[in-house]
Amino acid sequence: MDAQGRGRGENVDPADQWVLNPHTGEYELRLSPSAPQSPIPAPRGPRNAGAGNPRARSASPDQGSERPGRASPGRETPGRDVPPQRRRRGAQEEEPPAGRRGRRPAKKPKKAKKVLLWTSGTVAFLVLATGVGGYLYLEHLNDNITSVSDDGAGTGGFQKDQAINILLIGTDKRTGSGNEGYGDKGSAGHADTTILLHVSKDRSNATALSIPRDLIVDIPDCPTEQEDGSQKVIPGETGVRFNTSLGQGGRTPSCTMRTVTELTGIKPDNFMVADFNAVKTLTSAVGGVEVCLGKDINDPDSHLNLPKGTHRIEGEEALAFVRTRHSVGLGGDLSRIELQQQFLSSLMRELKSNDTLTSPSKMIKLAEAGTEALTVDSTLNSINKLKDLGLELGKLNVKNLTFTTIPVIDNPAEKVKATVVLDESKAPQVFDLIRNDVSFTEVKQKEKKEKAAVAARLKGEKAPASEVRVRVLNGGAPAGSAQSTLSWLQVEQGVDKSENAGNAPAELAKTTLEYAPDQADQARRLADIMGLSASALKPGESVTNSQGVPAMTLTLGKDFKGAGVSLTPPDKAPDDIKKSTADKVVCAE
Repeated sequence: MDAQGRGRGENVDPADQWVLNPHTGEYELRLSPSAPQSPIPAPRGPRNAGAGNPRARSASPDQGSERPGRASPGRETPGRDVPPQRRRRGAQEEEPPAGRRGRRPAKKPKKAKKVLLWTSGTVAFLVLATGVGGYLYLEHLNDNITSVSDDGAGTGGFQKDQAINILLIGTDKRTGSGNEGYGDKGSAGHADTTILLHVSKDRSNATALSIPRDLIVDIPDCPTEQEDGSQKVIPGETGVRFNTSLGQGGRTPSCTMRTVTELTGIKPDNFMVADFNAVKTLTSAVGGVEVCLGKDINDPDSHLNLPKGTHRIEGEEALAFVRTRHSVGLGGDLSRIELQQQFLSSLMRELKSNDTLTSPSKMIKLAEAGTEALTVDSTLNSINKLKDLGLELGKLNVKNLTFTTIPVIDNPAEKVKATVVLDESKAPQVFDLIRNDVSFTEVKQKEKKEKAAVAARLKGEKAPASEVRVRVLNGGAPAGSAQSTLSWLQVEQGVDKSENAGNAPAELAKTTLEYAPDQADQARRLADIMGLSASALKPGESVTNSQGVPAMTLTLGKDFKGAGVSLTPPDKAPDDIKKSTADKVVCAE
């Protein structure tokens, strides 16, 4: 039975059943005093929320009992699993007045564990840290979560020691009470609002990249698990709107994942999907978010009617805000994206505030709303996994969370402009920045000394091209790349002491150049010729070439684009890319 089900016949707020343990600083489950009390069952199976945590194990009925004939100082009402109040040695025990509970001395609570909720207009998740008795509530939250297969379209799930890429999808499928006036009637839903959230490896910064729903893309074939467990390949399409990557023709979120990978070259780790109800329930749970309007807005399509100025919105009004487009900017989807980014920035500030982080009532309401609003991929299908992800995201400072949109231009093939296409002069650079974990904001790097040491590999004398000895291997580049690169090095660059060494033992994501310490000058020259970054240079050992002479090893990875094409990633975002950070208040016009 979950926490809400206790107290038969009563309307019990789950938040009222959680109390602060002053000795641990954590909120713990307090069962209703009027309800029959029973020991909390021990965690079992893969959902062991308390594994390795002695606070999460249930105590036996006799655990901590006093010896016969002695009173239990500070003992609480049965079912309230908190330690008894400690007393000074030798002090006389006192009984509380009749009809009143004993009172603990005031103790300043520790700062609540951080909770972070992310949403892409209608996408959110929440982390709840629980103490003794939390197992039952974790089971309840797990039951709230809906998951579907990622069909192998993701990486298999985020890793704590790697950069994180989460695909956040808001669908316009009309589900839930009160949503009849929104979205397309009878539609299976589209990828109406989509954000690729990239969190840096060192967690110092993040980029939220909005993908316009009307962007013309190629949707690949999508192997998709059916309800009966069988596999079906949903045929791809070329030159169609991005939003048709979900819901249409039986496409699931895994197909949207594949489309994003095809578009950006970035493979998401996980996805999260939610519908209209998410915005309404989550904003109400947090107590509303503040937004700013630079003008009066009365939009009959979205039902938003607000005067100029700052407002706190939640529920239906919040949904109307994120769906408004005809009354802001140029009246299209790109203007609505900017409005949604403003809304998300405000939501982030609200969630990071002490008013939210230290409120057990808000924490519980967010946990309920967040888990009920979500559909996640099958590698992210428990509250513990969401907790782990949330703790990683919680390390981020909102001033280093950048919102931006894929650079696009009007579709030149249309007389009446309805769709957009990639701006080929800017979009590839934005994708490169994210792929190479480059921040869109100025942040203090945690690994500054290490980065400086890597950069130093390119500094120093360079050997003449004629003295560079190198073996070229194909480690994931297109077929024939090793031979074409060899020819280019010998004929056009004068690196005549080079040879084709065939295929590498394993494929690499990035091109590398391994060299011995006495070959550093050769490595710098070849890096200059090939356009290799400092991180591509790997100090190590030389290998004997076919002539019996020590040589460096150049392994062409999956990032290799062709001989003469630089592999040095950009080190900062271009100045002309429109972006904003989550700590700034922006008023919609």
